[in-house]
Amino acid sequence: MSKETETLLAALNSQRDHVLGILDGLPEDALRRPVLPSGWTCLGLVRHLALDVERFWFRAVTGGESVDLETGDAAWQVAPDVTAEAVFDLYRRETELANAVIATTSLDAPPLWWPADLFGDAPPRDLRTVILHVITETACHAGHLDAARELTDGKTWLVLT
Repeated sequence: MSKETETLLAALNSQRDHVLGILDGLPEDALRRPVLPSGWTCLGLVRHLALDVERFWFRAVTGGESVDLETGDAAWQVAPDVTAEAVFDLYRRETELANAVIATTSLDAPPLWWPADLFGDAPPRDLRTVILHVITETACHAGHLDAARELTDGKTWLVLT
């Protein structure tokens, strides 16, 4: 793995850890309760990151793997019989599978599948661009989770790196 890949992966893993870390210790009922008027839940956001972000961008787009894609609003929904730990495990599993794609793919590699129906004529993204996109999206959602956690029980996350 190149130094650049290692650096990008370290930044991505830092944001992934933030997503899970800010939710650590939050009771299941709080993870399922919408905090903001838009109605999303912390568990729904983690499920979205697992399916719409990690699985979609790394396994499907970059790796060309034929995977079950639950995109849009469906990816944000967590069935009542699905535990919080199952959602966290899904996220962890998808990040591990994504890391395997990253480790075996050149940063300059074009996607093996491109969803033209979603993105139209937008140019396909090489792996480097995908990683940067996922770092940005994960960091943005980590910030959303920060706000939700602080509104729920006052806990804040401060990382000085």
